[in-house]
Amino acid sequence: MRTILLLFAILLSLQAGAQVRVGQTAPEIALPGTKDSVLRLSSLQGKVVLIDFWASWCGPCRAANPAVVKLYNKYKAQGFEVFGVSIDRKKTAWLQAIEADKLPYIQVNDNGGRGATITETYNVTAIPTTFLLDKNGKIIAIDLEGNQLEKRLKELL
Repeated sequence: MRTILLLFAILLSLQAGAQVRVGQTAPEIALPGTKDSVLRLSSLQGKVVLIDFWASWCGPCRAANPAVVKLYNKYKAQGFEVFGVSIDRKKTAWLQAIEADKLPYIQVNDNGGRGATITETYNVTAIPTTFLLDKNGKIIAIDLEGNQLEKRLKELL
């Protein structure tokens, strides 16, 4: 029994060490976009980036989309980019949601659903989840929204 508890404690500490945190460089994301070509988060170096984890079937995600679109349109000319990361299993549902919500920014998909590899890398346990990155790719905030997000954008841009 002691051995099992010790092993469990070691596994938990390893998992905690792998979690992304504010101040760390964001792990690379390289996933297929809407046209099937692989898009990389690292290609946005030099921009302030909001990584937005979402899915077409997620009501709160879809409800948050208009606010993200508004901020994107307001600040994109100043160097703000959104990197949408969907965990939809069905490509058609994902593409329909992008069109319906009129999402003008970068979209990629890890079709693994709730167990998608990228959600494990970022320790995303619920969606929507967002990570705000500075121009050097460092995570500076997690799950900012509304006025708080806009305030940080103004500071960074």
